[in-house]
Amino acid sequence: MLNLSVMLEDSARTVPDRDAVVLGDSRLTYAQINAATNQVANLLVSKGIEPGDKVALSCPNLPYFPIVYYGILKAGAVVVPLNVLLKGREIAYHLADSEATAYFCFEGTADLPMATEGWDGFGQADKCKHFFVITADPGAPWTIDGAPVEGAETLGAAMANQPPTFETAATDESDTAVILYTSGTTGKPKGAELTHANMVFNALGSQRLHGQPESGRDVYLVTLPLFHSFGQTVQLNAGFGEGGTLILLPRFDAEQALALMQKENVSFFAGVPTMYWGLLGALDESVDVDLIARNMRVAVSGGSSLPVEIIKDFQTRFHVQIKEGYGLSETSPIATFNPPGVEPRPGSIGTPIWGIECKLIDAEWKEVTGVDEVGEIAVKGHNIMKGYYRRSEETEAVMRDGWFRTGDLARKDADGYYYIVDRAKDMIIRGGFNVYPREVEEVLMTHPAVSLVAVIGVSHESLGEEIKALVIKNADDETTEDGLIAWAKEQMAAFKYPRVVEFRESLPMTATGKILKRELR
Repeated sequence: MLNLSVMLEDSARTVPDRDAVVLGDSRLTYAQINAATNQVANLLVSKGIEPGDKVALSCPNLPYFPIVYYGILKAGAVVVPLNVLLKGREIAYHLADSEATAYFCFEGTADLPMATEGWDGFGQADKCKHFFVITADPGAPWTIDGAPVEGAETLGAAMANQPPTFETAATDESDTAVILYTSGTTGKPKGAELTHANMVFNALGSQRLHGQPESGRDVYLVTLPLFHSFGQTVQLNAGFGEGGTLILLPRFDAEQALALMQKENVSFFAGVPTMYWGLLGALDESVDVDLIARNMRVAVSGGSSLPVEIIKDFQTRFHVQIKEGYGLSETSPIATFNPPGVEPRPGSIGTPIWGIECKLIDAEWKEVTGVDEVGEIAVKGHNIMKGYYRRSEETEAVMRDGWFRTGDLARKDADGYYYIVDRAKDMIIRGGFNVYPREVEEVLMTHPAVSLVAVIGVSHESLGEEIKALVIKNADDETTEDGLIAWAKEQMAAFKYPRVVEFRESLPMTATGKILKRELR
């Protein structure tokens, strides 16, 4: 039997008084986090949530995230983390597709009223019966425009009378622990089912890659969103598993990140390339670079390729070399990494981690064996998902004999190191977030001005890529390019909507009518 919540419970037993989570001046110990998760688990059971039920969670990097996350797991339910930038229509889709029975949603801020969008989505999902608002004022009722909302409970009030002890549900290692939503280049987002074994072994694998610090624990600066597989495995689960301290930063800001590195003696930083770019750009006389460098032990990058110049500059300033790896939500996520104890190879995603096999294949699943010959990466091992939830055909298309084909093209050198040469088809990576053109196109096509649209990624200095929509308008429509951007902003999450719209008379196509996006780029 195995339950992912062991990553918390073991540390709560061995180092109960150690700081587990820090946010500003608030510091919560492992004992306190564990007691709160037990209250969440008791709350869920009291509402009739049973093992295997799906429970959704929308929350930025706040202490509530691990509290609710591990509480759901302890109850034997499945966590469905949602991107905090999703709009109501998108939330409704995820709740319905995952068959969620309960939904925890942070209230948000004046600029980003998450709970309002969440309530709208909740109201459209038939099977979701319980809506819990995570609010800074746990005793007050949640309101919209000053009016209390019937049917919504604030998390604090709901937890108030729940006991702080709970016997964790007995789950099998092959039971689903988390469903992470990821989009393909076609169709709507689909949920990758990750088991307790997938998540535990990948977190332990992360620890194995980075070793133990002399102090016995790392101090993690958590700027990666915890709803994403990267931050969830490499920082939350791996960090809790080693009894580390997580310094939370709800929204990445380079100046705040550097200040926290100094204040909290951060030893472990993981980020996407744009974060490293931002840190280097924010350095000034107020930053004690030497202090940060003395404490910084591990720097990890993922999400997209990191420019070699940034790697060199970061090493010069902070005396630690950024190590790159590779993975996807479907691989829990780590599949390859620059191995410990040897000099990292800039530009390489490394070699398969412990317990994982990789190979390059062609379109017919035949292995590509030549040195530096390009093929599609396929992965096999303890990190591979069970499949896409309720999508057997899509699962069968990417899995065969235990192997998962990633859609990413790479080459392998004579020493077995892998190098990504192209991403999966048309996927855009904007600031570390995966954006799938088909999903954006489908929304844009609902606008009355749009006759045909193609969405592509264009180069951007700080974000890596920006989203651009090339649109053929319906005749006589007076919608402007800026007007369409403004409309799209209201329909999609902030990381998805196009910042650039270009109206065109035609789009290049094949004889069968397929738009030639390569020509557009």
